[in-house]
Parts: sequence; C-alpha cells; structure tokens
Amino acid sequence: MADKIENKNLRFGYDLSLGKAKEWGLYISTSRGKTSIGIEEPALFSEPGLFMVTPEKTLYYSSTQTMPFVRPHFSELVSALDFAIANNYPARGEYTGAV
Repeated sequence: MADKIENKNLRFGYDLSLGKAKEWGLYISTSRGKTSIGIEEPALFSEPGLFMVTPEKTLYYSSTQTMPFVRPHFSELVSALDFAIANNYPARGEYTGAV
C-alpha cells in the first residue's frame, strides 16, 4: 500500500495472527466460501481496521469494520489529518471517568 500511494514514511501492518487481531479490537469472521471476486475465504479471518498512532505512540484515530466493504477514502482521511494537524486538534474519546 505504501508503494501504491507513493509514501515511504507510512507504516502498514498486515498478516496479523487472529490473536493479535483480536487484541487490536478487530472483528473475527467465519468463511462464507468464495468472495464476489472468486477468492476462497479462510475459515477464520479478521475484518479490516485502520489505526493511526502518533509519534508518541498513542492512538490518534481508529476505525474497525464488521464487513469488508466501504473502506475509508484516503484522500478524505489525509485532508482531515491535515486539518487536525494544522489546528492542533486533539484525539477524541479520551474520557475515562464515570458517565
């Protein structure tokens, strides 16, 4: 993917074990046989997730999916990140107190 989008500075994780995928909060699915493009699904596999981690190694953005459809549009994501960085916009969802 880094080659496809011509960015050597991004790091991509792939080929996670199911245990590691579950640790990251990814959903695990069972095979439905062949996909719409004719690929045989494995018996168990993780659904997609996108995690953006800051240079300080804290989670800034995450998206996990229960289906393999409608992945984020990277051009929109990059625009949103440009805005967040330019405006020093903090990560959200950090509150851990009582509700």
